[in-house]
Amino acid sequence: MSQEKLGEAVNLTFQQIQKYERGANRIGSSRLFQLAQVLGVPVSYFFDEMPQQIDGVTRGLAQPAQEHYDGEDQMSRRETLELIRAYYRILNPQVRKRVFDLVKAIGQADNEMDD
Repeated sequence: MSQEKLGEAVNLTFQQIQKYERGANRIGSSRLFQLAQVLGVPVSYFFDEMPQQIDGVTRGLAQPAQEHYDGEDQMSRRETLELIRAYYRILNPQVRKRVFDLVKAIGQADNEMDD
């Protein structure tokens, strides 16, 4: 879905959507709920990979994310956005789930090799 179409669906400009996407603006809970409805995902989808604890501190939703990749915001990288867009172009939910599981397994195996 384009930023323009997403913006139209939630009554925002595509520039406002870009600010959310880049993390320049914070997303309130009601807006997050609205975006989840438009995208057809549960709100929990946005937090599925979020660790419960970082550096021994339990993280709540209002706390900012800590970067683990040299301080670079991985979610704003072009590569990340292209990967997400390509992933959601996979229409078959079983195939999409298998791709998801494959990428997670590769990432985990790569991390284990580094340890």
